[in-house]
Amino acid sequence: MLKHQLIHPQINEILGRAGHHSIILIADGNYPASTKKGPNAQVISLNLSPGIVTCSQVLEVILSAIPIDAVNTMGIPADDPYAQEGAPPVWEDYRRILKDASASLKLEPIQKWDFYEAVASDDHVLTVQTADQSLWANILLSVGCRQA
Repeated sequence: MLKHQLIHPQINEILGRAGHHSIILIADGNYPASTKKGPNAQVISLNLSPGIVTCSQVLEVILSAIPIDAVNTMGIPADDPYAQEGAPPVWEDYRRILKDASASLKLEPIQKWDFYEAVASDDHVLTVQTADQSLWANILLSVGCRQA
């Protein structure tokens, strides 16, 4: 019986094969998951209904299962109307989740087009497509090393 919160068999299988520096994308409901992915990535669709499930919920569960070295959000281009509003509220939720998981990681934004390029990496192993309706909720995780 698994002790962590992640019970999805396909996601557990992919994470079990992933190694240090593998990349996991937790995609919001607007992300083009079928076309913006790495050549080795599998897409798991958890988008049941608008808002079910969210990127925050997936982040919380994945953090219970594997070590993470880096957390990147999709940075907002300066010419985007949302850029004038500051950081999206969901980013504060991510900070809380990281803190609650005792992860001493900072959210590091990657500009939108660079984010897509990072996702296209050979190291991209998994996209979890959510139905999150939050704007700018995409989050990229880099798998860390197990310490014990």
